[in-house]
Amino acid sequence: MSSFALTLYVLIWPAIAGAVMLTLCVSLWRDMRKAKREGTDLV
Repeated sequence: MSSFALTLYVLIWPAIAGAVMLTLCVSLWRDMRKAKREGTDLV
């Protein structure tokens, strides 16, 4: 494996993990706002 490919591999995983975490947090925030607006529980 070339040095460039290894560098890309190492750097891309934190970006993917960050995108997934951001998606989960935004979805949770939207669900919390919707539940508060409707007066229901999240669970």
